[in-house]
Amino acid sequence: MEITRVGLDLAKSVFQVHGVDETGRKVLGKKLKRNQVLAFFATLPACLVGMEACGGAHYWARKLQELGHTVKLIPPQYVKPYVKTHKNDAVDAEGICEAVGRPNMRFVAIKTVEQQTILMLHNARRGCLKARNAKSNEIRGELAEFGVVLPPGFKSFMQQLPDVIEDAGNELPAQARQLLQRLHEQLRQLDAQVSEFEAQIRQASRNTPTCRRLEGIPGIGPLSATAFVAKVGDARNFANGRQVSSWMGVVPRQHSSGGKQVLLGISKHGDVYLRTLMIHGARSVVKAVLRQPLPDARWSWLTELVKRRGPNVAAVALANKNARTAWALLQRECDFDPHHHANAHRELVA
Repeated sequence: MEITRVGLDLAKSVFQVHGVDETGRKVLGKKLKRNQVLAFFATLPACLVGMEACGGAHYWARKLQELGHTVKLIPPQYVKPYVKTHKNDAVDAEGICEAVGRPNMRFVAIKTVEQQTILMLHNARRGCLKARNAKSNEIRGELAEFGVVLPPGFKSFMQQLPDVIEDAGNELPAQARQLLQRLHEQLRQLDAQVSEFEAQIRQASRNTPTCRRLEGIPGIGPLSATAFVAKVGDARNFANGRQVSSWMGVVPRQHSSGGKQVLLGISKHGDVYLRTLMIHGARSVVKAVLRQPLPDARWSWLTELVKRRGPNVAAVALANKNARTAWALLQRECDFDPHHHANAHRELVA
């Protein structure tokens, strides 16, 4: 029997393969070492290969595609219902093989090398930010033990910390001052690394036409644009803009039954990092609107929403709108037109 569908359970060293024929009957069950995977699949006829979207999955997906196979990545939470009895590699591979054949299954887009490189920059920046915040909080806690409390905000903290270290009136011991000086130097190095990674991300955005298009949307800058392009990839992976915003987790979460619709807070599906960037970018626009109402009529809905529901809800609503707009720009490969809806309405009236 010819193998038509294969489930591949990924690992660091030992991989498990489960193959079925067109009737769904098992015809293959095999363990492979890492250096045997590509050679084994090179001998197989072109078939559908399913894998969980875990670490290393995009690399193996690209390699198997080069061998002529059709590869689909499945979110791990969608594989779990198809895993039977106790967990082991063989059972996991069988569950993956079963899940990839479902007609209504949802899949993860396979990322290119360029997309993963951009995401590496973002991950490095995020790691340095986390370490920088932890270091600054550590210094704040140590200073509080000596009765020195600095105001919130990283910028003001960095400006006042040298003065605190040099101030002889705060009764800090000499050894504590030396230690704080070393901690301050570590904090400066982390801050410099964050700035370096952000400069590289801005340069990558300038070198990518799709990112430059997205930067025309109010509330989307180089960070959001590069992260959106790297995460979404090909816009054809989504049928419409609503799917993108739902995938990002900026749509209401439903708890409906019996014909009664109940909408709760945002669902928070998808990638936390991308959603955070989009909402922070939208929040900056909301602050600008609150600071000085814009005369443009296209922002009237945002102003009214801020008055009715508050700035946080308005920021999420704008992030939702920006995600849909960004998808449309990627889909149509066009630049952002702030008066697009006005022009369409004018043509309709004419």
